[in-house]
Amino acid sequence: MNWSTLTADYSLTLILSLSTLAFIAGFIDSVVGGGGLIQIPALLIAFPDKPVATLFGTNKIAAISGTSVAAYQYARRIRFDCRLLVVVCLAACIASFLGAKVVSMVRADVLKPVILIILIVMAVYIYMNKNLGAVQSKSLPFGEQMILGAIIGLVVGFYDGFFGPGTGSFLIVGFVVFLGFEFVTASAYAKIVNCVTNISALFVFIRQGYFLLGIGLLMAAFNIAGNMVGSRMALSRGNGFVRSIFLLVVSLMILRYGYDVFQEYFV
Repeated sequence: MNWSTLTADYSLTLILSLSTLAFIAGFIDSVVGGGGLIQIPALLIAFPDKPVATLFGTNKIAAISGTSVAAYQYARRIRFDCRLLVVVCLAACIASFLGAKVVSMVRADVLKPVILIILIVMAVYIYMNKNLGAVQSKSLPFGEQMILGAIIGLVVGFYDGFFGPGTGSFLIVGFVVFLGFEFVTASAYAKIVNCVTNISALFVFIRQGYFLLGIGLLMAAFNIAGNMVGSRMALSRGNGFVRSIFLLVVSLMILRYGYDVFQEYFV
């Protein structure tokens, strides 16, 4: 593969900027999700004349590469309940597909105030409950765990197909609050589910030609590096580290959606 040919049309400044941001996005995404909050704006700024679908496809190439590596890192250290994982993944896949189908029927900006309120409540709840996610807090019966897991998969999967940013963070808070997982385990489960929900979207983008190959592969390499560093730090530093990064990312999401809502409803 000739990298110079793939990136020949782009300036060194652009390449360095996108590479750095892809690394940071990969690091954050591996710990608590939300890497798209960095990569997508970076691509939109770098390529203002490109179709949004093309930039989304390019982002998916990088994101799914890094998330897959992080999922592998977690899988080596975290013991999964495969039955629960399969239920959540299947529910999320179905809901993600449905979300993608109805995306053209509902205005996404209508949902932004609702998402903003949910994010604020989520951040306050996690912040006030200092011990939440520090240890496994629940031991649910098998049936109840499967039902709650399916509901988490359906709700967050639909959001992922319909809108997307912060899907990993919503999965983590679902696993922590409703299933009683500690943060590191919740992050590990979220990585696997997020990989599955992203595969179908990436297939659609590639099949329709919505991607920039050179930029996508370049960002994928640095996203993988960021995911490797982030997942190792999460596993070594534990739940307190993951909780801190989670609150940081949710705060950034609140600022982002708050700005969008302000622009759309008050300006």
